[in-house]
Amino acid sequence: MNGGRPALWTSRHLDLLAGTTATTAPLFDPTAVPRLLPGHDLWDLWPVQEEDGSTALFGGHEVWMVLSAPALGHPEGRHDRARIRLFARNGDGWEDLGNAFADDASPGSREWSGSAVRRPDGTVSVFYTAAGRRGEARPTFRQSVIEARLGRLAGGDRFSPHEAAGHREILRSDGRMYLPTDEADGSPGNIRAFRDPGWFRDPADGRDYLLVAASIAWGDGFTGAIALAESRAGGWSLLPPLLVAEGVSRELERPHVIVHQSRYYLFFTAQRHSFHPADRAPTGLYGFAAPSLTGPYEPLNGSGLVIRNPSSEPDQAYAWLVLPSRHVASFANYRSRRGGNPLHAEAAQARADFGGTIAPMLELDLDGMTTSVAPASEGPAERRGVPLTDGRA
Repeated sequence: MNGGRPALWTSRHLDLLAGTTATTAPLFDPTAVPRLLPGHDLWDLWPVQEEDGSTALFGGHEVWMVLSAPALGHPEGRHDRARIRLFARNGDGWEDLGNAFADDASPGSREWSGSAVRRPDGTVSVFYTAAGRRGEARPTFRQSVIEARLGRLAGGDRFSPHEAAGHREILRSDGRMYLPTDEADGSPGNIRAFRDPGWFRDPADGRDYLLVAASIAWGDGFTGAIALAESRAGGWSLLPPLLVAEGVSRELERPHVIVHQSRYYLFFTAQRHSFHPADRAPTGLYGFAAPSLTGPYEPLNGSGLVIRNPSSEPDQAYAWLVLPSRHVASFANYRSRRGGNPLHAEAAQARADFGGTIAPMLELDLDGMTTSVAPASEGPAERRGVPLTDGRA
């Protein structure tokens, strides 16, 4: 955004896409990664952060939030049962702490992705997406941004969450800049968006912001955008979008920003079936960079592509999250069946091919407007990054 004008991600940028080793994640089998929580699907994950963006520690433990659902039927059905679950991590060890919130605490019928930050008083602000409405007979797709507070977190050798304070709606699509998300029917990749709030404190002005996956009108349908909201006295105020995918993609999911060497790196994820036309670009992590939070933004690597899955496994991972340490988290998604779309597979086949747990961690090198990805190196820096499973590929 420059002077109120969003950056545009266009077909011209996608024409520059190239499948290089620098932007291709290492190959792994999603179904071979040991499940962190047997009997449950786990996907989008994020750590509790400090206000400077670093990963918070509680008595030597990192605390992570992960979307979870019982592993039943077609894996895509998990979105209709999603809850935020807490995990404590110390080294390579994980401890399941159960659901973050009590049953029926959320105003939605399920809980979708977000972010979390520890406040100076020790409480944790959890920003997440409430989808649908509590008590509805069947899942609908209304989305709003909620803030809840987890109480003071215990120190010592164990982490124990306290009951969360009230869940308060702080943002909803306004129906003017951003399309309303009031659809009763839909499916992943085919609904308008107002979700995935990513918290960020701008070191330039000390203010708090939220980045939100949103939708704007485009032709006869809709297109993906990244909304920005600023914290002001008494609430949050929606601002013009930072980025609009000028008709090329319906969804720009899980937007987030890190600052590295005086540049603001704006990252988001997109799935191959959400592009216009489908498979116009690969499932991957995409990014832009700018000298300030509000722009002007230019695409990384010319095209915007930062990390893609290997061509032989186009759906092996998704929902990449880049931390200030430049470690990158994602989840193990689908094993390929000769390039077919796993969303359309029979339930038993899709279930057999679904990873449903945390993927091997990656590390991202940022050199101005150029990036490269590699497996995460082992060492002390890993303690501030994304955890690995014992059976990492």
